Amino acid sequence: MKCATYSLLSRLLKGFIGEFHLAYNNQLNYYQMKTLKLLLLVLSLQWINAQQPSKIKDVTVYLDGAEITRSSDVNLGTGTTEFTFNGLSPNIQESSIQISGLKKASILSINYGINYLSKQKRSDSITSLQNELKDLDAKVQYQYDLIAGYNEELSLIQSNKRLGNETEVVSLEKLKSFATYYRTRITELRIDVNTSNKGIQDHQKTQIDIRKQLAEFNVGEKVQTGEITIKLNSEIATKLDLKISYNISNAGWFPIYDLKAEKINSPINLEYKAHVYQNSGCDWDDVKLVLSTSDPNTNNEKPIVNPKYLNFISAYSNYKSQRATRHYNYKYNPLVKTVSGVVTSSSDGLPLPGASVIIKGTSHGAQTDFDGRYTLNTESGNTLTYSYVGMNTEELPIHSSIMNVALDDGATLDEVVVVGYGTTTKNAYADTATIVKSEDIVSGLYGSASGVTIRGASTLNSKSNLLYIVDGIPVKPNAASKINPDSIESIEILKGNQATGIYGNRASNGVIVINTRNTSQRKTNDLGVVVETGITNTRFEIDKTYSIPSDGDVTVIEIDKFSVPATYDYFAAPLLNENVFLTAQIGNWAQYNLLPAEANVYFEGSYSGKTNINPGATTDSLTISLGVDPNIIVKRKQLNDFKKSTFIGSNKVVYKGFEIEIKNNKQSNIKLSLYDRIPKSQNKAIKLDDIETGTSSYDKEKGVLKWELNLKPGETDKVKHSYVVKYPKEKRVNL
Repeated sequence: MKCATYSLLSRLLKGFIGEFHLAYNNQLNYYQMKTLKLLLLVLSLQWINAQQPSKIKDVTVYLDGAEITRSSDVNLGTGTTEFTFNGLSPNIQESSIQISGLKKASILSINYGINYLSKQKRSDSITSLQNELKDLDAKVQYQYDLIAGYNEELSLIQSNKRLGNETEVVSLEKLKSFATYYRTRITELRIDVNTSNKGIQDHQKTQIDIRKQLAEFNVGEKVQTGEITIKLNSEIATKLDLKISYNISNAGWFPIYDLKAEKINSPINLEYKAHVYQNSGCDWDDVKLVLSTSDPNTNNEKPIVNPKYLNFISAYSNYKSQRATRHYNYKYNPLVKTVSGVVTSSSDGLPLPGASVIIKGTSHGAQTDFDGRYTLNTESGNTLTYSYVGMNTEELPIHSSIMNVALDDGATLDEVVVVGYGTTTKNAYADTATIVKSEDIVSGLYGSASGVTIRGASTLNSKSNLLYIVDGIPVKPNAASKINPDSIESIEILKGNQATGIYGNRASNGVIVINTRNTSQRKTNDLGVVVETGITNTRFEIDKTYSIPSDGDVTVIEIDKFSVPATYDYFAAPLLNENVFLTAQIGNWAQYNLLPAEANVYFEGSYSGKTNINPGATTDSLTISLGVDPNIIVKRKQLNDFKKSTFIGSNKVVYKGFEIEIKNNKQSNIKLSLYDRIPKSQNKAIKLDDIETGTSSYDKEKGVLKWELNLKPGETDKVKHSYVVKYPKEKRVNL
């Protein structure tokens, strides 16, 4: 076909050249000459294929977003070739488009746009439901047409009830016959109308259910698709196996765990699963999946610590102290529709009644009750905002059906005395961050690392705003400068069309491509998944292909299994909750590459509830709650001897004493960690005396009491603690 095209183009070109000479000889006008030149320009394009087919081969799914790799066989002739990949996602991040497999061809341009005239391909299930909606519409209209016909006949019968005329006498038999007919037919017609109305109601009810199901599939009205148009130039005719990769939004994965323990003192079986979802506008059919723990949307820019200046402020000013950004690492879980939890104060652990829990960007929310508990339907958003008067506001992505939050006390400004004089310039503090020059990254590597190859360094412009690519991932200059030279394998400098053709407009000033030596650890687990642990993330290469429709629904993928040694313990804090919780401590948990997520707990062969795993803790062991054990009873009561208060001088004295009773109704020995507390004073006028901690270990800094108890089957134990609070009698204290 290509050779035939060459022949056709050759004949046309010769014909137009002859016409051009004839036009010149005949001195054609300006517009005729311009038309001929335009035709010759079009013919200079060797091969134009408006729609180049491509197929998704590989997908790397991040915690938020995904990288799509398409492949396409492209035939190039000599000269310029332009083609378009259509039917793509409308959510492509244009700056992320990359092209590989070019051989000797060069990229002249890459353009991404939205085709509003094309329609997204729907999955078979969505198409089937939409077709069913259309059939139901036709059935409803048919019933309306029947009702119209029935009503017309009724109107006709009722308008012709008169029998005979003024001179004609109707016999009794004829009258009975007509009456019977009218009654029977009118009754039949009214029954038919009711039947049709019932049919309409049934069809409409089914339509409502179908629309709800389509809503679950996140089917919107947008039908546009994306297109990537590429223009290549080649000196020779060749065939390319092009790879086009780009990043998209509206996709991701989140972890979920199944924790199974058969009995106490046995290992915990941990099943590590991934819930993959995408609503990008294009189905992923039979693709190879890689799950990455990276999040390209995370702000990787390090903070700058600037000086803080104290000054007097108005009592009415809205002053807010700068606070640290929390590192929760939680990711949005689209499966969570209802969230419940407890909001407490981080300073004392007490519940906060009346705290606001709002879905960010909406007016939909809830308030906590007296015990700090809340329940909220979250289908209208993906982030919750927690706030309370006098405390710092927290924002968390909706990641679990159980979200307990502790709010910090808000910043307060006491009396400030500023002593000293002096001036400084802006430049003294403006540049606290290191300014990394482009040549520093390259020149600093000469002679530092053996076997490092640097190509294109002579063309580097130090004043340019360069793009840095490390192992295929864009990074900040500060991050590139901190790479260990001994870990670098090669550095390449790209500029001009070569840079923009591969990395888009963001590379217009040049690109430094750094490839590091492979220092990651790879292993294949029992499920056949290749686990690659790098410096900053973990990748799970799934051994089989998956088809994931663009409907927002999840696909469950098992990615790992562990048999984890655990130490079991019982936990009780009756001042907050009189239930006794079975916990398991997992040591050396960092080796399992876990992420914060919700976990389903199974104990002794039955489902016992949900818990949250937060590997972001800095402790040596990871504590997991396995549920409530009703066979251990804990009761906390205030002792009668301490239920009193007196006045000594100008002070009020309050006596507090408590007894905690624990009974083991199990048929085995148990180890129980029991917690309570002694309050801490935040004001010099409030004093605590006569503190009795009994047999507990007492943390004076936090005021926390801890008992380590060992109880035999049927055994009961009691512990006590007490204290005295003194404060001015005209004041009130939150005892």
